[in-house]
Amino acid sequence: MKGRRDENDDSKDMDANAKYRAPALEKGLDILCLLAGERTPMTVSNICQRLDRSQGEIFRMVQVLQARGFIDKDPRSDGLFLTDLLFSMAMRQPVTQDLLEIAIPVMRNLVADIGQSCHLALHARGDMVIVACVQSMEQLGFSVRVGHRLAITQAVSGVTLFAFQPEDVRALWLSMIEPKPTRAEIERFTAAADAARRKGHARAASTFVIGITDVSAPVIRGDRAAAALTVPYIKTTYSRGSLATVIEKLKAAAHVISGQLSAGDRA
Repeated sequence: MKGRRDENDDSKDMDANAKYRAPALEKGLDILCLLAGERTPMTVSNICQRLDRSQGEIFRMVQVLQARGFIDKDPRSDGLFLTDLLFSMAMRQPVTQDLLEIAIPVMRNLVADIGQSCHLALHARGDMVIVACVQSMEQLGFSVRVGHRLAITQAVSGVTLFAFQPEDVRALWLSMIEPKPTRAEIERFTAAADAARRKGHARAASTFVIGITDVSAPVIRGDRAAAALTVPYIKTTYSRGSLATVIEKLKAAAHVISGQLSAGDRA
């Protein structure tokens, strides 16, 4: 039977050139990273098995992380899940705050103009994550909640973010995706990204909701996409303009945000 690791065994998981060690911190970070990649809550036993740790050491870490608000317990399953605390902390970063302060007023104007909801997505370790959403005030519409995330290969926002990156960044992002996509999936994804770069926007039928066409345009900062501005377009009697019209207005809005970002960087 495979034995549990003790404190001294942790060094096997660290870079041999690391100068300083913090075993307790490492275990806490391992738990956060594990939960971040899971779609459903995990019990302490599951976490112990996945990290090959004893119940005692994981239980202590869980208690501290829960007390500090980084994780919480699902009352239905007693499983543990990552709260939005880390996400909220990241959103308070000056770079992200600047982006949101510029983007949200433009997004509100876009929504009022087209009668459709829109959202803003950033890249996060192989995923795209929604950081802002402005909902349409029409009687029918569709929107995506803030904090929603998917692998970049599974979302039009991910195609847009990937399309406007240099090759070294593209390679790095692909290496981060979990679970790993197949070669065929990567080829389809990169082909869609290359097409989006030529056209200046990405477009595809939603793979999750029938009747919605996701359209997305890049918000450029410097020489690459800092964010993707996306409209989940749904044709209703309240729609204002065709899909082609919405795409042009979406691209114009993304261009306005890009311009204001660049002006702020030069100031």
